[in-house]
Amino acid sequence: MKRRNFLRHLETQGCTLLREGANHSVYVNRGAGKVSTVPRHREVNDFLAAKICSDLQIPKP
Repeated sequence: MKRRNFLRHLETQGCTLLREGANHSVYVNRGAGKVSTVPRHREVNDFLAAKICSDLQIPKP
């Protein structure tokens, strides 16, 4: 899945960008109090996207 599309999914689910790192972006779901990192690659593996969504307690894309 393209990173841009995945980030759009995270933001529509209510997650916000906490900070940018050198290799990862950190997103937070403030409603659930959960934090997860998203790698800064063009493609995000589908299994990794599902894992990030489960960490943030949001539905899978």
